[in-house]
Amino acid sequence: MSVLPRLKSLADIPRVHAEERPNAIALDYNNRTTTYAQLDERSSRVAQGLIGLGQKPDARVAFLGKNSDRYFEVLLGALKSNAVIVGVNWRLAPPEIAYVLNDAGCEVLFVGKDYYGAIEKILADCPRLKQIIAMDGGHPLWPDYERWRDSHPAVDPMLPVAPQDDVIQLYTSGTTGHPKGVQLTNANYLAILKCASDVQLADYRPEDVVLVAMPVFHVAGVNIGLLCLAAGAKGIVLGDIDPQTILQLIQTKRITYAFLVPAVILFLISQPNVREIDFSSLKNVSYGASPISDDVLLRAQDLFGCQFLQVYGLTETTGGGTFLPPEDHAPARGKLRSCGKPAPGHDIRVVDSGGKPLAPRQVGEIVIRAPNVMKGYWNRPDATHSSIVNEWFHTGDAGYFDEDGYLYIHDRVKDMIVSGGENIYPAEVENAIFGCPGVADVAVIGVPDPRWGEAVRAVVVKKPGANPSPAEIIAWARERIAGYKLPKSIDFIDALPRNPTGKVLRRELRKPYWEGRDRQVN
Repeated sequence: MSVLPRLKSLADIPRVHAEERPNAIALDYNNRTTTYAQLDERSSRVAQGLIGLGQKPDARVAFLGKNSDRYFEVLLGALKSNAVIVGVNWRLAPPEIAYVLNDAGCEVLFVGKDYYGAIEKILADCPRLKQIIAMDGGHPLWPDYERWRDSHPAVDPMLPVAPQDDVIQLYTSGTTGHPKGVQLTNANYLAILKCASDVQLADYRPEDVVLVAMPVFHVAGVNIGLLCLAAGAKGIVLGDIDPQTILQLIQTKRITYAFLVPAVILFLISQPNVREIDFSSLKNVSYGASPISDDVLLRAQDLFGCQFLQVYGLTETTGGGTFLPPEDHAPARGKLRSCGKPAPGHDIRVVDSGGKPLAPRQVGEIVIRAPNVMKGYWNRPDATHSSIVNEWFHTGDAGYFDEDGYLYIHDRVKDMIVSGGENIYPAEVENAIFGCPGVADVAVIGVPDPRWGEAVRAVVVKKPGANPSPAEIIAWARERIAGYKLPKSIDFIDALPRNPTGKVLRRELRKPYWEGRDRQVN
């Protein structure tokens, strides 16, 4: 990315490219195109609109909606006004959405039409929310986005920014039942832009065409969009993950780069017409967010005929961590089960419970020190201090290095479940199930699933004389949490295994389902 030295903040992205290549297409969403000059102009209008609504620097501005070209106008407009965009997971249930909006203290919300109803349900529970803007128009009370945007002058406010200013706040699932806001700064993102360019993840050129398919409430989705725009490339923005649409876009839009989670790769290679698709434009498919099976990876390499690159990272590290380069995807290298070596600028260790680095093949917790490690968890100083110790971020993932310096994920120190690239914490699901009539106790675990990697399973103890059905328990939880977090199955047990202090022994519950596997993640 030749423009990287000119970027002093993310807000400079549209400014630089509007000057260098104003008529080049920045975004293509359902064949609606936006040039870099238009992106610069529209983001300035959004910035002026936010300032007019009283949004001061560091204010949190929420976005709830599917991927679209308009999202990047809002994102860059927020950055120009020195506000912080809060990406809200549209898969959340209304009470969970309300929690995020209230926790972030959002006064302004941009919302897509699919979620007008959800916001109407929780409006009374969000007293700080003073302005809602309807991204797709058509709402009787909320301003239409395009009219609102175009009512403000196309004057870039050119506010001063600092490297440690927050720019994006993304919410992770919570170990104690509530998600935490991850504060990512200009410095974090400038570091990750450089790192991604250095490792071929996003060594994009202006002539490249990049698929922006992962949801923008995830670090992977927003990162790929920003990497594309920072390079001056063309982003093909996809609102919904549909395998047939992705295949057709690769062929008709001549896509050169894509980032996909393993579950989506599996969907693509399982399509009946996949061998009829012209993949000749593809240079590189990057993947991450969850492990991938050897079979899926090898089949995808054969079908797509391009380079593959794996990424291991977390929201808290702005998506950075390790990478497995294309040359290590040859089976003869023996590294397909690895997530690669530390990316440039990343110090990574595997440590014991006392923080002491371990020798190769010894399993411990993975810790990361890098300029892209988050500032902290929003309004959670205790959680921040327990996660970042002497500049080292404790990932909660267990793994080991081999003798060649390649990292392998072995298990999770924390109890997180990864299903289809989504992080799910048992506490969230358990909190949703507790209170269901007939449930005396519950523990939630992840079990192997051929489609999603892992599936959520609840192990329930019934109250004496009660006989709740799995369907009743799942229906109860559905009112309280997002659908992707719901148990796919429920087992009943007389009593949960616990240690002397009363802690549930999840490893004992998981063991029968993972028998015969060499790692406890799928």
